[in-house]
Amino acid sequence: MTAPASNPLLSDRDVDFQLYEVLDAESLCKLPAFADHSRETFTLFLDSTRRLARDVLAPTYRLMDSEPPTFRDGRVHVHPLMRTLYPQLVDLGLLAATRPVEVGGQQLPLTVYSLASAYLMAANLSAYAFIGLTTGAAHLIEAFGSEWLKDTFMAKMYSGQWTGTMALTEPHAGSSLADVRTRATPAEDGTYRVSGSKIFISGGDHDFGENVVHLTLGRVDGAPAGVRGLSLFAIPARRPEGGRLVDNDVRVTGAIHKIGWRGIPSLALNYGEGGDCRGWLVGQAGKGLAHMFQMMNEARIMVGFNGVATASVAYQEALAYARNRPQGRLSWEKDAARPQRPIIEHADVRRMLLRQKAIVEGGLSLLSMASWQSDVAEHGATPEARERAGLLADLLTPLAKTIPAEKGFEANTLAVQVHGGYGYSTEYLPEAWLRDQKLNSIHEGTTGIQGLDLLGRKVVAAGGGGLRAFVEEVEATVERARRAGVEPSWGESLNEALQRVVALTMELGAAGMAGDVERMLRHSADYMELFSVLAVAWRWLAQAAAAREGLARGTDGRDFYEGKLAAAQYWIHTELPRVAALVELCRSGEDSYTRMQPDWF
Repeated sequence: MTAPASNPLLSDRDVDFQLYEVLDAESLCKLPAFADHSRETFTLFLDSTRRLARDVLAPTYRLMDSEPPTFRDGRVHVHPLMRTLYPQLVDLGLLAATRPVEVGGQQLPLTVYSLASAYLMAANLSAYAFIGLTTGAAHLIEAFGSEWLKDTFMAKMYSGQWTGTMALTEPHAGSSLADVRTRATPAEDGTYRVSGSKIFISGGDHDFGENVVHLTLGRVDGAPAGVRGLSLFAIPARRPEGGRLVDNDVRVTGAIHKIGWRGIPSLALNYGEGGDCRGWLVGQAGKGLAHMFQMMNEARIMVGFNGVATASVAYQEALAYARNRPQGRLSWEKDAARPQRPIIEHADVRRMLLRQKAIVEGGLSLLSMASWQSDVAEHGATPEARERAGLLADLLTPLAKTIPAEKGFEANTLAVQVHGGYGYSTEYLPEAWLRDQKLNSIHEGTTGIQGLDLLGRKVVAAGGGGLRAFVEEVEATVERARRAGVEPSWGESLNEALQRVVALTMELGAAGMAGDVERMLRHSADYMELFSVLAVAWRWLAQAAAAREGLARGTDGRDFYEGKLAAAQYWIHTELPRVAALVELCRSGEDSYTRMQPDWF
């Protein structure tokens, strides 16, 4: 069974609302970097992406999910459909869409590109992942590579001839990059002879393109232990030599059998089994992790959009199902001869649908804001604007990666629930999207790692500069909502929760400064949860303000705006009150799980 043509994947009306009513995407065109663009060019790109997602990608999703890649005769064979899908994705200009014209790009704002790409993720996230990974790897070479690397590797990646990966994880180390052992020995020709093993490398091999370039973290001989000793290398599966491509001693040693994201292989790789794997240094030796953070942060935003997209396509499916599935009657209707009601008329089904809507559209709004800040951080009009936006983008990144994955999984669960017995049937799609969603809380740093990053680094960075900018943004939204005529208590509740979180952050930060880092980070997972609830409430208040403004204009779409206000009310009334309890939990120092000893389980 394929996705029904009626599933829009995301709501076009909502995407336009986020771009042009909540944000002001057209104002980005005032920045020199985007001066060649307009709302018309944005719409053209969005419409082209929507068509490809709905008409081409979505019908292939179930086929690729049910027939995952196979590993045989030392090669990975992906679904044959990728041979036709990838060229169409390339032809749309996706690989370099946000990059400068000089490297073949369209120089689109990330804000517009990301919302457009969400349709592709919702349609077939595995097919799109080859694009996302290749773009990120090529951008690393663009930012830090030599001219030779740009001409030889980057150009072919942006053109779609070669694909790319990020190769960080090793079997013994997992997410602990300080323990990376991959070794790089300098050679007389200026390259390095690389040896080592990597695992969970998405897209690490396939049979639809001529080459794969692995952006790899390794350690030059003699480099110090820990992350300071890491360097970044470009390691192709086949290296250019004498005007042709030859084997570069990169071997696939196994494929991971996954519950979701089954269209793109996750692989174990060995470098240098034959002593002839050559890698090219990207950037400065010993700065590998700092360089790689560019791709890691981009990937975290991409995973966040994957989370929203996967929740959205399931929500749209559940919504259509609820409108068309007759079952039962309302509680006061005792006559069994009366026609059955569509299940959307049952209050509990509307509760589940509203929660999905609140998660999906709240998450999309947060990711849109994170992308907006990234655009300003790179292209803002003044150094001060770029610095402030950079701090905000850094603060929002762990949130934007985590919320859509964790809350999105809950939304996907509700989509299965709305379908009832059909929901857990493999003949229907919600169970597959539920499997996909679970991977998003693990990809690119688990939720626990993101919580440590948020509390241990991002909210205290630059003397709390990112947090201060966040507070200013929330206060500006509260003021916008007041002027728009939003229920005043909503803004008051958000501001009260904000002050609680700021006070807690100062208290925990002081503990860390005093040397009690364990006390500071003990409840980092709970801190991530409370900040997530707060951040989504902020974005829902912004949407409520834009909805009130739309109603005041008297334009068409009253039902759309009323739906926005109901979802904002839901989040602010049912989720935001949880912040107070979570703040007290973090403040209390409750130590049950840290006190728990391994032998007690």
